[in-house]
Amino acid sequence: MPQSIHAHAAEMHNLAAHAHQAAATAHGKGDHLTAHELSKQAHEHSTNAHKLSEEQAAQATQKK
Repeated sequence: MPQSIHAHAAEMHNLAAHAHQAAATAHGKGDHLTAHELSKQAHEHSTNAHKLSEEQAAQATQKK
């Protein structure tokens, strides 16, 4: 069954949060290169989640 836009956006937010946490852990261990890559990944997930949320809002507006 296809995932709803809302569920997919929520998943992207969760992935972003996990990547942020992993980046903080890597940074705390002195692994700054990995922390930087994980931060970039978190930003991408956050951006995707934002786009999906905007898409969902546009669809909700169209249904009214």
